[in-house]
Amino acid sequence: MPHIRMYTTAVCPFCIRAKQLLRARGVSEIEEIRIDLDRDQLTEMMQITGRRTVPQIFIDDYHVGGCDDLQALDHEGRLTPLLQG
Repeated sequence: MPHIRMYTTAVCPFCIRAKQLLRARGVSEIEEIRIDLDRDQLTEMMQITGRRTVPQIFIDDYHVGGCDDLQALDHEGRLTPLLQG
């Protein structure tokens, strides 16, 4: 199973939806990086992704993007192969 990293905040409905979808696809561990607790993490996220919104999701080194991007990847049938390595 690949390493899943997600930049999140405490009260983000899109983060919750993204986690639910990943868990429905068999992901048991998600590294959550809370940008609302550590502003340095927000700066890091913005430098890496060029985006300010959460979630920002990575599967290993692949930047998926946000919740809509994750759902589109799933709809296209490309999420499961990514998660299978």
